[in-house]
Amino acid sequence: MAEKGITPRAEDFSAWYNDLIMRAELADYSPVRGCMVIRPNGYAIWEQMQQALDRMFKETGHENAYFPLFIPQGFIAREAEHVEGFAPELAVVTHGGGKELEEPLVVRPTSETIIYSMFGKWIQSWRDLPLKINQWANVVRWEMRTRLFLRTTEFLWQEGHTAHASEADAEAETLLILGIYRRFMEEWMAMPIVTGLKTPSEKFAGALRTYSCEALMQDNKALQAGTSHNLGQNFAKAFEVQYQTKDGGLDHVWSTSWGVSTRLVGGLIMTHGDDKGMVCPPRLAQWQVVIIPIWRSDEEREATCGAAERLAAELRAADIRVTADTREGIKPGAKYFEWEGRGTPLRLEIGPRDLAAGTAMLARRTGGKEPIPMEGIATTIRRELDTMQQALFDAAVARREANSLRGPKSKEEFIEFLQRDGGFVYAGFCGEPAVEAEIKAQTKATIRCLPMEEFRSAERPTTCIWTGKPATVEAVWARAY
Repeated sequence: MAEKGITPRAEDFSAWYNDLIMRAELADYSPVRGCMVIRPNGYAIWEQMQQALDRMFKETGHENAYFPLFIPQGFIAREAEHVEGFAPELAVVTHGGGKELEEPLVVRPTSETIIYSMFGKWIQSWRDLPLKINQWANVVRWEMRTRLFLRTTEFLWQEGHTAHASEADAEAETLLILGIYRRFMEEWMAMPIVTGLKTPSEKFAGALRTYSCEALMQDNKALQAGTSHNLGQNFAKAFEVQYQTKDGGLDHVWSTSWGVSTRLVGGLIMTHGDDKGMVCPPRLAQWQVVIIPIWRSDEEREATCGAAERLAAELRAADIRVTADTREGIKPGAKYFEWEGRGTPLRLEIGPRDLAAGTAMLARRTGGKEPIPMEGIATTIRRELDTMQQALFDAAVARREANSLRGPKSKEEFIEFLQRDGGFVYAGFCGEPAVEAEIKAQTKATIRCLPMEEFRSAERPTTCIWTGKPATVEAVWARAY
């Protein structure tokens, strides 16, 4: 039975998702329609994500910079496919300082245009390449239907932008970032993904090729968790980003862009949450451990709270994120309920009997409770956190595979699977855009990606699941957020 205040997942997944966010104090609705307020518990998770990704970007030679929130409207129009893709989502400023602006300004939906205008100033020669920039910022896309974290008018993200001397270098960069995203999502988020190439109809507006990370949520819908784009020379030509080659010639740079956003927090919720609330993988939790002292008298309060603070200091010294909940006037059971809903991986309870025995009671967010010795407790806790991190990933992989269909034997089986429970369907595809559109219209499923080699079926499909024509590729279909 679900805890009071949270709708069970099996009853209404969408309501469960919203209830969990409120229970875990991750975010709240703002007075501005379609925007959200990220609360400390939610923002702390985003900070852990930022820190991990930022290290990985810098380790591969990327540097952080910052570009303006406002972009001249004329910049957006320079790349035709790009403006067509973003036009419905643009927020435009027409007045400033009480006067009508000579040229309207677009509130940043993404930064390709303004960044490549600057690259045009900074890049002169092959010696200036590669140029590898990342930006942590907010963006605005005027969404009609919004959901906390998953799709909001304003959201936080990182966007990387690089310039290279050749298509091969740009492609290598695009795939490097795809690998970084996969490593982060699997090792930090404990969220297994399938990586692959987007079809032309699904690729980023203005890109040569788009690769994506696709995860399967507990309701068997796919979530596009991150994308990496090889932009070719499209934006370089639109903004005249040219460089002198080694042999003295002149060429346009080859560029990439890539990003993930606070949508990842939504992915985290829908991958691991349960009917009691948030379940946060230890590597991303605001607090990996909460210590709760238990007392019945002032004397016991002084002893157990003192022990809790000393234990917290010991765990902090071992680089474990820990807090001691010594609040008065709140019963231990109410504290358990609160921290469980917030998704804290481990809880340590310390009462007078535990002090006498030299132990603490360990309770796992994923289930199980037992006393553990105080001696060497930091080592024990670290081992517990690592075990939980791996167990969450293994459970998510098992759930994804249990809800994936490889090689459906017929078009009818393909349709039935998607309409009954949903999940990932791996099947042959003839590559025709009209067929892709027809499948989407009839099943509401889209091609999430054309999977990379390691995700492809051992027995490669030879016919298109929809038309019976020869298959040119294997595709992964699912309904998606």
